[in-house]
Amino acid sequence: MSDVCRRVLLEEIGWDRDLAPEYGPDVAPEPEADEVVVAVEACGVCGRDLVDRDGRFPFLQTPIAPGHEAVGRVVAAGEDVTEWTVGDRVATMHRDHCGECAACVAGHTSQCAAAAHVFGLMADGGYARWVAAPESAFYSVPDDLPGGMAASLHCTFGTAWRCLVTVGGLTAGERVLITGANGGVGAAAIQIVKALGGAAVAVVRDEAHVAFLEGLGADEVVVNADARFHKDERCRDIDLALECVGTPTFNAALRTVRFGGRLVILGNVDPTPASLNLGRLIIFAVSILAGGGATRADMAAVLAQHAVTPFHMPLARRFPLEQADAAQRFVKAGGLRGRVIVDVAEASA
Repeated sequence: MSDVCRRVLLEEIGWDRDLAPEYGPDVAPEPEADEVVVAVEACGVCGRDLVDRDGRFPFLQTPIAPGHEAVGRVVAAGEDVTEWTVGDRVATMHRDHCGECAACVAGHTSQCAAAAHVFGLMADGGYARWVAAPESAFYSVPDDLPGGMAASLHCTFGTAWRCLVTVGGLTAGERVLITGANGGVGAAAIQIVKALGGAAVAVVRDEAHVAFLEGLGADEVVVNADARFHKDERCRDIDLALECVGTPTFNAALRTVRFGGRLVILGNVDPTPASLNLGRLIIFAVSILAGGGATRADMAAVLAQHAVTPFHMPLARRFPLEQADAAQRFVKAGGLRGRVIVDVAEASA
């Protein structure tokens, strides 16, 4: 039996050493009793993958296969598995959940404090031919959803849905400002806002993204490179702001929000702590919320909306599994329009 690239490993934190392809027999692993083994079609390359590689999570285990945006089919199931059978098409959540703690019982499974199978941090992720994980770490995806879209749907549209709808309380007619709108979550957020009857104000640093974002449905595209977009008239009286960048744009985004409005924080590209004028929060009665990861319920809502108003997953570029290091460096260079995908199997489309 000839060897194949089984997975690509982060062997040490940082960018001085490339991710390392690991070769071996083309044989799937055996699942534990509560696990399923999934043959991976494709895996998205996310900004969090770069955060992981930078070592900003102290509990990162190395060596490890990165990637928390994988899709594929179940090829084996442990004896205790009840949710999945061989042949089911599934995609990864960020991690598993226990199903018994207060957060899980309340439906907030992405806030589970008892489970710890975190793809790409605590356990091997989707830069691999197979992923093995507890059954709760997956959700069902339709057979006809293209592999590139199915891989990243949870971390883009799922995250945006949770931030805007589940946490942010988006309603029809509201004006929503989105920073870093050219990225995967930003592009998804624009489409969700429009599908639910809102107006999307996209903020980017580069004029080159304007046509792309207008094509996704943005009502306004504000180009601003010095984080002073709150002075632009188009950015005033915002009902809900989605902060996809973090510290560099946080205060400007906050200043766009109307009396009694909301700001949901998602991005954290710069680890520098953000400053906060508490007086402004009090006077303007602005709510600051944090999105977190999508749940299965969020994903069911995304897929239901997709069936009514089909979403578009912009793909910036695709790389073969062996070139996962080049894929991460491509994302790190910035300025992307949409998602980068690592193709693992020919089924990806």
